[in-house]
Amino acid sequence: MTSVTSLFAPVETDLDLLTQNLKGLIGTRHPILSAAAEHLFGARGKRIRPAIVLLLAKATLIDQEIPAKHRRLAEITEMIHTASLVHDDVVDEASVRRGVPTVHSSFGNRIAVLAGDFLFAQSSWYLANLDNLRVVKLLSQVIMDLAEGEIQQGLNRFDTNLSIEAYLEKSYFKTASLLANSAKAVGVLSELSETAIHQLYAYGRHLGLAFQIVDDILDFTSSDEVLGKPAGSDLKSGNLTAPVLYAMMEHPFLATLIEREFAETGDFDQAIDLVHQSAGIQRSRDLAATQAKAAVESLQVLPPSAARQALHDIADYVLRRVF
Repeated sequence: MTSVTSLFAPVETDLDLLTQNLKGLIGTRHPILSAAAEHLFGARGKRIRPAIVLLLAKATLIDQEIPAKHRRLAEITEMIHTASLVHDDVVDEASVRRGVPTVHSSFGNRIAVLAGDFLFAQSSWYLANLDNLRVVKLLSQVIMDLAEGEIQQGLNRFDTNLSIEAYLEKSYFKTASLLANSAKAVGVLSELSETAIHQLYAYGRHLGLAFQIVDDILDFTSSDEVLGKPAGSDLKSGNLTAPVLYAMMEHPFLATLIEREFAETGDFDQAIDLVHQSAGIQRSRDLAATQAKAAVESLQVLPPSAARQALHDIADYVLRRVF
């Protein structure tokens, strides 16, 4: 299967430069934060969010070099994403991410929280220096949405009354808002029409939701090694995702197991079995496919180009992970 990084060919050189710049943006004034940044911005991770920003820049500015403001937007997007991961790992008490020790497991909770705060602050500083109030508002909204998503997830732990609509809203806050608003910001910086700007937002929103739904499916269908974290960890922590919500519609006893928080021996294994015995995973695949299709349709506003094709192929790649 094609790797997602191979789809970034039109901006491969730009992504290499971005990785170098990210380490430089943190600076060397705080050695422990510099060490944490090196840990975070090493050659791990797919860089899918900044790649999408750079591809959208190329797709909206045909036959032009990617401007400095668009490059900085891509860097800010990755900084915000990384800061949110650092904080999420502390909240979730995760010891590994993508098979690599998390910042808090390597440097301690105190440094991890400070490193996340520092990255949010740095991203806000560079955002302000873009000198575009509309873009500042868009990316500031993302930071608020990330917090809102984390709060919603915390308040809804083991809540069997959670609806698919509420799940999608939380998924938007936690995952899709960054892609949606970064994509919209590209349109603003490229001075597109309002219709085109809205379509770029729609691409990011739908792709982000598809990405999150697919991740939630993989939590039930992949091994610990592939996930880089224990399989089924979302369910065990009470984070109810699409496969579980659909499975509960078929197997009401699953709700009983969840409501007692898997207190009895064998509860968790039985819950996993009920998810697999249901149509929950297939219905979640269908939901992800609907979102990916909507993302691709939003790209029609852009003229044909290698960058637009790569953005189309990224949506296909997201789905292929679970089909």
